[in-house]
Amino acid sequence: MSIISLTTDFGDLYPASMKAVILGINPGVRIVDVTHSIRQAGVREGAFALYSLTPYFPAKTVHIGVVDPGVGTSRRSLAIKAGKSGQEQFFVGPDNGLLIPAACLLGELEVYEITNKDMMLKSGVSATFHGRDIFAPVGAYLSKGVSIEEVGSQVSDFVGLDFGYFGIEGPFLIGEVVFADSFGNVITNIPEDVIFKFSTFGSHVEINGRRVSFVQTYGFVGKDEPLVLIGSHGFMEIAVNKGNAALQFGLKNGDPVAIKIM
Repeated sequence: MSIISLTTDFGDLYPASMKAVILGINPGVRIVDVTHSIRQAGVREGAFALYSLTPYFPAKTVHIGVVDPGVGTSRRSLAIKAGKSGQEQFFVGPDNGLLIPAACLLGELEVYEITNKDMMLKSGVSATFHGRDIFAPVGAYLSKGVSIEEVGSQVSDFVGLDFGYFGIEGPFLIGEVVFADSFGNVITNIPEDVIFKFSTFGSHVEINGRRVSFVQTYGFVGKDEPLVLIGSHGFMEIAVNKGNAALQFGLKNGDPVAIKIM
C-alpha cells in the first residue's frame, strides 16, 4: 500500500479537502498526518517536522508539505525525488525551502517544477489553495507510480533552507530555536556531536543565567526542574520535567540561544 504524509499549517477543515482530492485519485493510499499545527507561515518549523520524520518512512512514500505564505505569487511548485536507487521518497510542495532539508537528508536529489496541468485539479486551480489544487493531486499521482518526470522540467535553482547558524564563541555554544513542540520542549539547531565535544551527561550548562543539568532523559531531574538533553531528532533540546521550557525560558521559534559550558 502506498503512503502519503501531510505536513501543513492549516489547522482544521482544509486538510480534509486535500485528503478528498487524494482519495479521489488513489482511493487505496494510506494518508499519514504528520502535523497540521505548524505555526502560520512557519516554513522552518515545517521543514524541521519533515526532516525529523522522513527517515522512518518506507521507500516510495510521498510527502506533501504545505506551509506556503507565497501561495498564488510567482513562487514555483516543486516535486522532488530523493534517496538511493530503490529507496527513493518523494516530496511535493512550494519552492520556499520547506522540502529541502528532508530531501537533502536522503540525498541524490532530483527537483522538478510542477507545470503539467493534467496533473492538477480538473476543476481548476485557485489562487489561494495550491495544497488542494496542485500538491494533493500531484502527490496522489506520484503515489500511484506516475513518473516524476511527468510533472514538468527538472530545475536546479530551487530555494534552499537550513536550520541556521550554530557555532562556538568562547565558553558558549551559540545557536537558535528551530522548533518548540506541544510539550514546550525547545529544540535547538545545535547537533549532538557538537555538545559532546564540550560536555558529558551528568555535567551542567548555563542558559539565560540558570544552571541546568545535561542528562539523558526528562526523568533524571525532579519535577519542574529544567534540563538539557539530546532529543530523538539528534539536536540539543531544552526541557522542563513535567513543565514547559518555552515558557520558563521565554524562548520561541527563531530565537537565538546561548549555552554556556560549565
